Amino acid sequence: MIPVTMPPMNSTDRYLDLLKGCLTRSLFLDEQRQEVHLAGWRWYLWKAFKRLEKGYNWRIVGPRPVVVANREEGRDWPQNGETMIGKARLDNLQACVTQVLEDDVPGDLLEAGVWRGGASILMRAVLAVYGSDRAVWLADSFEGLPPPDTERFPQDAGLDFSQFPALKVGVEQVKANFAKYGLLDDQVRFLPGWFKDTLPSAPIEQLALIRLDGDLYESTIDSIAALYPKLSVGGFLIVDDYNNPGWAKAAGQAIRDYREEHGITEPIQEIDWTGVYWRRER
Repeated sequence: MIPVTMPPMNSTDRYLDLLKGCLTRSLFLDEQRQEVHLAGWRWYLWKAFKRLEKGYNWRIVGPRPVVVANREEGRDWPQNGETMIGKARLDNLQACVTQVLEDDVPGDLLEAGVWRGGASILMRAVLAVYGSDRAVWLADSFEGLPPPDTERFPQDAGLDFSQFPALKVGVEQVKANFAKYGLLDDQVRFLPGWFKDTLPSAPIEQLALIRLDGDLYESTIDSIAALYPKLSVGGFLIVDDYNNPGWAKAAGQAIRDYREEHGITEPIQEIDWTGVYWRRER
């Protein structure tokens, strides 16, 4: 019997695979407990308690085991990981960045909605291994999600996560996460603030890749409206949570509305159970 062997991996593949395992913490499942995320009055009570206990980084964790499949598929929130998007979406992101570099598609890379910065860290790592001097832009409030404006955007009704503490990751923490992997430099650029305020006037001439993870209809329509005109032909538009049952009527609908309004007909490709992308052809 001929033994089954894995195809050989070069040093770039090994480094990026190791990095993805670290960013998701899928390499350290046995060391993790799951943080309990509070909402509503429980969150306000917990916040008041933490104010009284200044100087302590208190967190509530439960001894629930990490489900390996959920972590691989990006269906849970790593307690300490830099990304929650799972392996398939990270693999797709790596492939898209690599493709625009190999095809010399002009422009920088941008993520709108970065959480702890993991996906953008991967993008910067891909640029590093290929010796590219392109910039990676990180657009985020760095204060969590905005309260839904349901009068203007009824699609966001019932999606108020503005007081969800796990989503409030400050810009200094994201910078520290980049630095931890040796990837914080002048090619990493930050756009703090609400998308409607920062993206229309952002000093970006051209983009080769855009990754949208704004969750809400408002955040998604604001970001794609400001950024898609700057996407080069041959560049990629990636959308997180497009098919997520909790966000499809918000983020997903914003994408569908924009495509219809602007006559975008490139086929949408599914990445996994929630993420999609397409490559601009004209």
